[in-house]
Amino acid sequence: MALAHPGFLLAGAAVNLTLVTPEKAIKLAANDFFRQLLMEDGMQQNLKMEMLAGCGAGMCQVVVTCPMEMLKIQLQDAGRLVHRQGSASAPSSSRSYTTRSAPTHKRPSATLIAWELLRTRGLSGLYKGLGATLLRDIPFSIIYFPLFANLNNLGFNERTGKASFAHSFMSGCVAGSIAAVTVTPLDVLKTRIQTLKKGLGEDSYSGITDCTRKIWIQEGPSALMKGAGCRALVIAPLFGIAQGVYFLGIGERILKCFE
Repeated sequence: MALAHPGFLLAGAAVNLTLVTPEKAIKLAANDFFRQLLMEDGMQQNLKMEMLAGCGAGMCQVVVTCPMEMLKIQLQDAGRLVHRQGSASAPSSSRSYTTRSAPTHKRPSATLIAWELLRTRGLSGLYKGLGATLLRDIPFSIIYFPLFANLNNLGFNERTGKASFAHSFMSGCVAGSIAAVTVTPLDVLKTRIQTLKKGLGEDSYSGITDCTRKIWIQEGPSALMKGAGCRALVIAPLFGIAQGVYFLGIGERILKCFE
């Protein structure tokens, strides 16, 4: 059996490191902007307005999220394809050795994939699955931001005028994990649609409805919840750290250095 190179476990890390910061910056700043726009000064917490602000934040962030996810998925999927190709090309003989060395597979880079998509499909190639990304990120933000605001408000300190870093961190973790698990079916659909190279016998999807129908019929409803636990483990600390740092005002201090 052909084994993928261990380096494929970190495939897509560079894309995440490069683009996750502007993505989270857009998401958090957009939510604050819409909250100030929709909620008057002195207004008590309003769930409907908080959900609308979250909706606006989710719509804004896809400018970065969609191409980031598109590139990350292709890089992470490369190892699976190499493994399948290696298995398919393996000799049928029962002998467990060969006189020729196994072929090496060069790992694709994000730059190469982005250039190929732009060359063959134009800018729309990087935004394949935009509808599915919106369908995932808008509900996520609608759930996450009001939930975080209410959880964080429980730790409000009148002396400092805000919650502690630890409380903000935990509020971000809890709100992030709940929102991540809730929208997992939408993340599964988005990932399937954005996977460009299909293995032998794998389905292609014409859109969100077609993807949902095929998964439901062929794999069952439980397939839509694949990876829910892993998403919660990743999203929880990610948003915990993001909200904790955001509430410490580190970004504002950095901006003041350039004034």
